[in-house]
Amino acid sequence: MDFDLSDDQRLLKDSVDRLVADIYGFEQRKALLASSDGWSRENWAKFAELGLLGANFAEQHNGFGGGAVETMLIAQAFGRGLVVEPYLATVTLAGGLLRHCGVASLQDEYLPRIAAGEVTMCFAHHERLARYNQDYVSVSATRAGDGWQINGEKSLVLHGATADKIIVSARISGAVTDAGGIGLFLVDAAGLQRRGYATQDGQRAAEISFSATPAEAVLSLDAHGVIAQTIDEASAFLCAEAVGAMEDMHATTIDYMKTRKQFGRAIGEFQVLQHRAVDMLVELEQARSMSLYATMMSSETDAAERSRAISAARVQIGTSSRKLGQEAIQLHGGIAMTMEYKVGHYFKRLTMIEKTFGDTESHRARLVAAGTAF
Repeated sequence: MDFDLSDDQRLLKDSVDRLVADIYGFEQRKALLASSDGWSRENWAKFAELGLLGANFAEQHNGFGGGAVETMLIAQAFGRGLVVEPYLATVTLAGGLLRHCGVASLQDEYLPRIAAGEVTMCFAHHERLARYNQDYVSVSATRAGDGWQINGEKSLVLHGATADKIIVSARISGAVTDAGGIGLFLVDAAGLQRRGYATQDGQRAAEISFSATPAEAVLSLDAHGVIAQTIDEASAFLCAEAVGAMEDMHATTIDYMKTRKQFGRAIGEFQVLQHRAVDMLVELEQARSMSLYATMMSSETDAAERSRAISAARVQIGTSSRKLGQEAIQLHGGIAMTMEYKVGHYFKRLTMIEKTFGDTESHRARLVAAGTAF
C-alpha cells in the first residue's frame, strides 16, 4: 500500500505545521490556558482562513473535500503544538454528526459556518454513570407539540461552556443502555445552565443541564450508527494527535540528553540511557503505524470491522504513549514535573487522550468480546 502523501496533502502538512509553530510557542499556550475561554478566537479565525475547519467537508459546504488522511495530518500538528482550540468538539464531533446524519438542510446551514469559523459546536453525549458505555443515555427527549423537549444532565462535554450550538443525544425509547431508541437533537446553547472548567491537560469541558429545553432541529431518531461512526472517527483523530505529541516529546528528550551533563559528560553518552531512548523510539513507531491503521479504517462501512480496528489502535497507542511518557519524565528528572516545562504538559495530554472515548483496558475488553486477541 502506498503511504506517500499527495502534493496537496504535503502542502496541507507544511502549512499547518508552520501555522502551529508560529502561534503555539510554549509561553503563548500558557497565556491561552489562563484566559477566560481557555482558547483563542484569533487562532480559530486563522484555522478557518487556512481552510483547516473545513478540510474534510465537501466543496459544496465550503470545504476542501479532504478525508481521513487530511484530518490525520492536522491532528498530528495539533498534537505537537498542544493546541487547545475546540477543533475536536466542533469539526470532528459536531461536524461529523452533521455529515453523517443525512439532513441536507442542517448540513447546508451549519457546515459552511463551521468551515468559516462563524460558529462553534459541541457534542453532549457522556453521562456520569455511563463510564465507557457509548449506548448509555438517560437524558430524555419527549414530544412537545410539533417539536421535542430535552431533560437531563450531560457531563464532560468538550468545550461545552463556549459552544454556540449543542448536539445532544437523548433517549426517546427503551432502557438507558439500549443501542436503539437514541435520538440526536440540535439545541441553542443560549440560556442553558452550563458549568465550565479546565481539565487536567488544559482543555475545557462543561456540565450541562437541560430542563424542558426545546430542540431547534432533529438530526436523527435512530442515532446509534451515526454516533458510533463519529466517535470512531474522533478516536482516529486522537490517535494521530497522540502520535504528534509523542514525536515532540521524544525529540525534546533526545535534545535534553545531548545537553544535560552528569559526571562531566552529556547523559546521552551513557549506554543504558541510549537504550531507553531507543525503546522510546520503538514505542513511537508502533504508535505511528497503528495511527495509520486507524486512519485508514475510520471510513470503513462495516461498523464491526471499523470498531475492532479503532480499538486495536487505541490499545497500542494507549500503551505506547504511557511507556514513552514515563521514560521521558524519568530521563528529564525533576524538571519534567514542573508546569514551566512542556514535557509534563505532553504527558498530561497523552493521559487524557487515553481516557477519552474509552481507556486502554476498555478497548482491550471490546477486542476480547469481539473474539480478537490483543
